[in-house]
Order: sequence, then structure tokens, then C-alpha cells
Amino acid sequence: MKVIPTWIRNYQRSWLSGDVLAGVIVTVMLIPQSLAYALLAGLPPEMGLYASILPILAYALFGSSMTLAVGPVAVASLMTASALQPLAAAGSADYVAMAMLLSLLSGGMLLVFGVLRLGFLAHFLSHPVISGFISGSAILIAVGQLKHLLGVPAGGASVFDTLIQLVHAIPHTNGVTFGIGAGSVLFLVLARRYLAPLLVRAGVSTPLADIASKLAPMLAVIVSTALVALWRWDETAGVSIVGVVPNGLPTLGLPHLSVSAIGQLWLPALLISLVGFVESVSVAQSLALKRQQRINPNRELLGLGAANVASALSGGFPVTGGFARSVVNFAAGAYTPLAGVISAVLMGAVIAAMTGLFHYLPHAVLAATIVVAVVSLIDLQTLREAWRYDKADALSLLATAGGVIVFGVEVGILTGVALSLGTLVWRSSHPHIAVVGRIPGTEHFRNVARHPVAVEQGLIAVRVDESLYFANVDVLQDTVESLVAAQPEARFVLLVCSAVNQIDATALGVLTHLERSLSQRGIALLLAEIKGPVLDRLQNTALGERMQGRVFLSTHDAFVFAQHSAVKRPPVVDGLSTSTL
Repeated sequence: MKVIPTWIRNYQRSWLSGDVLAGVIVTVMLIPQSLAYALLAGLPPEMGLYASILPILAYALFGSSMTLAVGPVAVASLMTASALQPLAAAGSADYVAMAMLLSLLSGGMLLVFGVLRLGFLAHFLSHPVISGFISGSAILIAVGQLKHLLGVPAGGASVFDTLIQLVHAIPHTNGVTFGIGAGSVLFLVLARRYLAPLLVRAGVSTPLADIASKLAPMLAVIVSTALVALWRWDETAGVSIVGVVPNGLPTLGLPHLSVSAIGQLWLPALLISLVGFVESVSVAQSLALKRQQRINPNRELLGLGAANVASALSGGFPVTGGFARSVVNFAAGAYTPLAGVISAVLMGAVIAAMTGLFHYLPHAVLAATIVVAVVSLIDLQTLREAWRYDKADALSLLATAGGVIVFGVEVGILTGVALSLGTLVWRSSHPHIAVVGRIPGTEHFRNVARHPVAVEQGLIAVRVDESLYFANVDVLQDTVESLVAAQPEARFVLLVCSAVNQIDATALGVLTHLERSLSQRGIALLLAEIKGPVLDRLQNTALGERMQGRVFLSTHDAFVFAQHSAVKRPPVVDGLSTSTL
């Protein structure tokens, strides 16, 4: 890999204005999100700002997407809180150190995966599982933020405990806090739905109007902070505020490493890595396609790994590519990761000299920002489509979402992965097997149960629509035996293997036994349309040696052989026709 990224070596001056504008706009959007997601993770607000500087620069050097905006996101923040809250008090020194260690472990894993070119790992998380996980996480996040909107202390071991505590705490709601929170939610919802159309009708271009609607959280932050500071609602009305946010850039250093902490955090780090990678790649790919660009999944692993390591070294927590910020970055005209570099520089300036502006920022408005952002992540459309098309996928989605809500993020996503893999194994262990015949006047062969076809007397032709391995080869054997029992006049059994990509050792043993068993009954086993790699492996086996002369390039050739052999009726000697010896 070249030290200087391609986008730097090929940079064009005409791209600069778009990158600068996108960098400024994303910074304005990133400030409230960084503070909000640090709150969600149970961390001091400055850590959200820290996680928005060096990680962006690291991704710009190693990532492959031109427009992906890396930083704190809701799901990774929730997973961070879920992993750390059982281990330490939120916001404590130990909690902060473990958040940094979690980011370091996640980044290290992603870097290793990238070096080993394991980008295919993303495929272990199916779309329904990811959708269920994000939807369940969104519900969990939204419920967890209600206490900040109401201004009451509430929090249970599960979402149901939290809801019960919230119901009991309603009489103690802080009216001013609730007014700020509810007003912010209402404003953000209305801005998301109506602000862009209003601006378009006022003559603003559609892209600019969409960007402006995305920046509504910053306006909510400015107005609410000004109101609290002006009326001192933190003292007179008990409104919870962010308080002192330290000025100055983060100091660099490794988080404290301990074997016990690593043992407790490696699994959450792995899950954060996989979920963040899948989420980032899906966003980056969708944006790249709009400009006929391509991303490299293995480079994405390196970029996200470097970003998380940089976050850990600079006092941050796990980061990944954010959907909303990336869309705004793209729409604002970003051409290259220079937009991210500019955003990181501006964030550095904010942290160095402007954190005092956040002192009176109420937690309620940050909670409102989180709630409005995550509610849009609840994906009912995918559930409806999956339920209509494949109920197994729909059940995986529901089980994943339910597991997240009831048992937590780790159990939820592991449940979803287990169900997806279990469904895959179940389907492959119950392969579609069709008896086929010839469409009259052609060399095409189709399922006798679906098409008007002609069958050859004395020949049972079976198409296997799955690779053969230990879990499904017995199903094939049972099917063949039942067909032979129903047709005692059969002299040939043909296996059409056009869909067979692999035959494992167990399947080879069963096929060898089946061939010998059929031979003893005067029935010859034929094979057709075997793929080259499968045939190469069969040639040096006992079955391959016995099958010489009975392996055909096409099903048509096998039918012709069976027709001619049926007329001649040659004797079968130990499974081999005398014509093929």
C-alpha cells in the first residue's frame, strides 16, 4: 500500500470548494452529535469531541470511501454503554479507561481483519439481522433517554424495569426540563419533515434545503443553551446541564491494559467491530455507487481500525461511519476525505477554545437529539418485506430486535447471528431435489411436477439443487432409494449435479455406498453436468474410478446413453456396464 493515499496524489483544485463547504457543515452537525453520543455512552461530553478529531484523520489516510464521515454513532455508543455499565460506574475513571481500551481492542481487531483480508466477515451478519439489531437498539436507546427528557432519575437492568421506574417517576417530572426536551423533540421532528419543503418553496435549492434541515439539532442546542444561561434554569429550576467541558486538545497515550479487562471486553469489541464495519460499508457503498466509485472492504477494515486506534490513543471511544453525517457530507459537495480533515481541524479549534459555550447546554436537548435520530432507524419496511417474502428472515429480524430489547445488545446480535446461520444450515440440509424429464423436441430438462416433460423408461433422473455435505446427503440417498423402490423396472439412476459446487468427505462416502448398492441390484449410477473443480476431486477417489464412462457433460448425453443402453441391455458387472469397462 502506498504511503500517500491516491486521493491526495490525484487531488484537483476544483474539488476544494466542495470539500471545504462539506467540512464546515459536517462540523456544525457533528458538535451536538458528539456531545449527545458521549452522553449515551455514559462518558464525559468532551470524549465525544475527542472521538471526532484523530479518528477522522486516520480514516482519511487508510479508508477507501471518499465521503464516509467517521465518528461517534448511536449504535456503537449504546454498545459501549452496554459493555461497560456492568463493569464500572458510568463516567468514573475506570469507566473512561475501559471505554478507551474497548476502542483500542476494536481497532486492533479491525486492523488484523484488514491485514488478513477478511472483509467477507461482513456477510455473516445478514440484512434482516442488522435491521433487527438496529431497530431493537433504537428502541432501547429511546427508552433510555426518556429520563433526561423528564428530568428524573430512572434506570433499570432491562428496558421493562426502566419503563416501570419511569412510570413511577412521572409525578416527579421536572417541568422546565420536560418543556425543553419535548419542545426540542417537536422542533426536530417538524424540521425534519417540513423545513426542507418550506425552504424549497422560499427559493432555496433542494440540496441546500435538505442540508439545512439536518442542521436543526445545532439550532436547538444554541437556543436551549441560551435560554438556560439567560434564566439560570440550572439553579432556579433544577435543569440538568452539561457543566464544565475542559478546554484543550486531548493528550495522547495508551489506555491502561490489563488481562482481566481485556478478557471482559474482547467479545463486545468484536461485536462493535463487526456491526460498525457492516454499517459503514453499507453506507459507503451506497454513496460510492451514486458517483460510479468503488470501495474496498479490506481497506475499509484498515481505515476503521486505524480510526478506532486513534480514538483510543486520544481519549475517545469506539467510532464508525455515520449514516446521517455521511449523507450530509455527500450532499454538501464533498469529493474527497479532505472534507473530513477540515472537519477534524475545526473540531480541534472548538475543543481548544470554545468548550465554555457548552456549559449551560441542557441534557434534555441532547436526549431529544438522540431520540429523534434513533427513532428513524426503526425499520418496519424491511420487516414487512421479509414477512411477505421469507418468514424465516422476518423471524430472525424479530428475534434479534427482541433479544436486544429484553436481554441487551450482545445477546440480541448473537441470537440473530445464530438464527441466521441455523436457518442457512437447515435450508442446506433440506435441499430441493427434483425428478426431471425432457421438454419434447428440445435438450432442456425440467421438473416433472412443474412442466409437461417426457421421461425415459428405465431411467430415474434426479436434479440436486444444493452442494452435498454431511447434513444433507442422507436426504438425497433416501430420495433415490424411495424412487427406485417405486420403479422396480429402473436400470439407471442419473444425478444431475449442475447446482453442486462441493461434495465433502461424508457425502463422498454415502455416494460411494449408494453406487455399490445400486450396482448390486443391476442399476447403474450416472452423473451429469458436474463442475470442473468437483470432478477434479472425484477423479482420484474410488467412486471416481468406478464411475469412468458414466460421467456426462450434459443431461442430454446421459439420456442418450440410457436410451442406447436400454436397447442393448448390456449386463452390469459390479456397477460398470461392459460397454464402459
